[in-house]
Amino acid sequence: MTNPPLDRRSFLRWSGLAPATALAPRAGAGEAGNRPRIKVGQIGVGHGHATKLDVYRRSDDYEVVGVVEPDPILRARFADHEAFRGLPWMTREELLATPGLRAVLVETRVRDLLDAAEECVNRGLHVHLDKPAGASLPQYSRILEAAARQGLWVQMGYMFRYNPAVALLREVMAKGWLGEVFEVHAVMSKVVAPADRARLADFRGGMMFELGCHVIDLIVGLLGAPERVTPYPRRSSPADDGLFDNMLAVLEYPRATATVRATALEVEGFARRHLTVCGTEGTFHIQPLDSPAVRVAFAGPRGPYRQGYQDLAMPRYTRYVDDAADMARVIRGEKAPDFAVGHDFAVQAAVLRASDMPLD
Repeated sequence: MTNPPLDRRSFLRWSGLAPATALAPRAGAGEAGNRPRIKVGQIGVGHGHATKLDVYRRSDDYEVVGVVEPDPILRARFADHEAFRGLPWMTREELLATPGLRAVLVETRVRDLLDAAEECVNRGLHVHLDKPAGASLPQYSRILEAAARQGLWVQMGYMFRYNPAVALLREVMAKGWLGEVFEVHAVMSKVVAPADRARLADFRGGMMFELGCHVIDLIVGLLGAPERVTPYPRRSSPADDGLFDNMLAVLEYPRATATVRATALEVEGFARRHLTVCGTEGTFHIQPLDSPAVRVAFAGPRGPYRQGYQDLAMPRYTRYVDDAADMARVIRGEKAPDFAVGHDFAVQAAVLRASDMPLD
């Protein structure tokens, strides 16, 4: 079913958000001097990206004070994982009462993400919130509004935001080298093991909610909020577990369309994960996304690039290193967030629509 457009009145009703002016850079904030480590903790290990805590442990910007996980089975499963080894396991109250705590990584199961994030924000803490931002857009909006009032940042954990190929794509588009964009298509798939399918079936959005959200974040970053989103949820596996495992969504713009596919069935799906942007002056293709390579074509010479197709090598990168470094600079008041509150709200609205899930 086609979703009606989310008009400006609806956007303001749901978001109620102004720009995060409290997070603007402070004069002199970047000057050299004593820079104590930022105290950070983590709530939950049930999310698929929970082991990113290792990035913060390796960073000179942070002091990781402890981890919260009330589920004894999950705690036992991850107790000896490198990301958590040697850290104290705490109750949530113990963590949130830690003197000097500035930020919390929220890495619970998806169904618990928003409740944990809201408690952290209400305690006056910055939050790194893993994706997707829960199933309740009103609650997410309430969290963002509460954070903005206090000058706090809720950083979303979309893993391709600082991908070097995506950064180059943004630069190429900003220079106008692709011309007017008319087509975007993205694929974000893998094979999901039978034991994991039931967990993902908790949400009607299935694989679009679980995986497609990553590339929807990129598309909204490139083109803005879509005027209309049409979801096509499908179950293609014979498994009787209720998982919508073969998902397609079409995002409509005034002069462009974007398609997103996300399945739990694609053999070697990681290798075919891609983002392609087609404009009147060129095409930019990233594949695979996780270890990026770029193939680009231009209608004529553009800067260092020749006319026609060419392959571009990308530097290797580690997920979340740049996210963690950016969050540290924002917390210290050295810069404003790279991704505004309005962007994150627009992404979540688009994710829910693409997942055929309600906004209320």
